[in-house]
Amino acid sequence: MDLARFYAAEFDRHEAALRASRQALLEPFCRLVQVCVHSLQGGGTLFLFGNGGSAGDAQHLAGELSVRYARNRRAIAALALASDAAALTAAGNDLGFERVFARQLEALGRPGDVALGLTTSGKSANVLAALDHARANGMVAAALAGRDGGSLPGLADPLLIVPDAATARIQEMHLLLGQMLCAAIEIELGCVPETAP
Repeated sequence: MDLARFYAAEFDRHEAALRASRQALLEPFCRLVQVCVHSLQGGGTLFLFGNGGSAGDAQHLAGELSVRYARNRRAIAALALASDAAALTAAGNDLGFERVFARQLEALGRPGDVALGLTTSGKSANVLAALDHARANGMVAAALAGRDGGSLPGLADPLLIVPDAATARIQEMHLLLGQMLCAAIEIELGCVPETAP
């Protein structure tokens, strides 16, 4: 294996995904920031969820929001639904894995909250079920996806579809977009100045 060639090729693929995402996602990103800020200003909560690497990204972003991103400031109400092992295993065992996130939204979600699902394929049954529950119960059903968005178009809005087919590239863009979301929320809520790093 030519590691130098591999290294360069991976950066090239990342840069291509970055350019395509930057061109395609400005409008839905701005709307996602707006709905999150509106919800939080009204006392709402942001619920983030996904499977595997997307679950890890959801936990990462919820931590950035509830604790701090750029600077010390007041807490922002954000919760990752894959963090509660007891709830996940009970719902998975008793109701089926498809219901693990929707059931938590039934317990914790309120009208005006934001349910933000992360799924590279747009086809994760438990993410789709949670977003369907959110939309039916007055929450904002939003998502980050990739490829063609799978089953999310018409269900999630705002919907940010990374225009790439590789799971790794999609997840890289999801993390970037998520951290941008954290920074923008902090600024829009007046928690940190617009010049914060």
